[in-house]
Amino acid sequence: MASVLVVEDDQFVRSALIRQLTEASHTVRSVGTALEALREVAHFRFDVVILDLGLPDLDGSEALKMLRGITDVPVIIATARDDEAEIVRLLHAGADDYLVKPFSVDHLSARMAAVLRRSRAGAGEPPPSRALRVGGLTVDPLRRQAELDGTPLDLTRREFDLLAFLAGRPGVVVPRKELLAEVWQQSYGDDQTIDVHLSWLRRKLGETAARPRYLHTLRGVGVKLEPPVETQP
Repeated sequence: MASVLVVEDDQFVRSALIRQLTEASHTVRSVGTALEALREVAHFRFDVVILDLGLPDLDGSEALKMLRGITDVPVIIATARDDEAEIVRLLHAGADDYLVKPFSVDHLSARMAAVLRRSRAGAGEPPPSRALRVGGLTVDPLRRQAELDGTPLDLTRREFDLLAFLAGRPGVVVPRKELLAEVWQQSYGDDQTIDVHLSWLRRKLGETAARPRYLHTLRGVGVKLEPPVETQP
């Protein structure tokens, strides 16, 4: 059972979510504006936030950025905007998952269970005490810091989790299903989510899919991280 904050200005949708989540034995609080949501997370501890994008005071994407400034609580975006670029932008801004309206409570419950598994697994398992080194890449899971050739990398939470998981298995091809299960805590999902985060990581590592240095994708198999091959002069 989870403590859930529903941020939704449509009273009909809001009431339905409260009723259905309460019937599923979750503890639910609800607000209708972004500023109210910020006050709630500042004063109460939640396991997950369901955030609507069409709020009356702030755009939901701006609200997400402000939430990320004060809390790491998992956030599931509820949106009517079925736009790939928008979804990618929201994931990049710190959303843990998204649902396109209309959706069933069963679908919402499944997505909630996935982000809660990941959140609780991360809280229950201490990270490795020593930094991981792969070539010029250093990943410190305890401090949640990463450097490339001595230069700090500015990574989102999910980017760091993905990089740290791969860095702990250098040279090993990790199947996409394993990445979904271990990094996203999902037994199923869209490969696009992995591809998006790999693309962001490559950009920050100074490489591309066409010219990889650290991150290598084996089509139909998985992904591996290994030190770059030094070219002979």
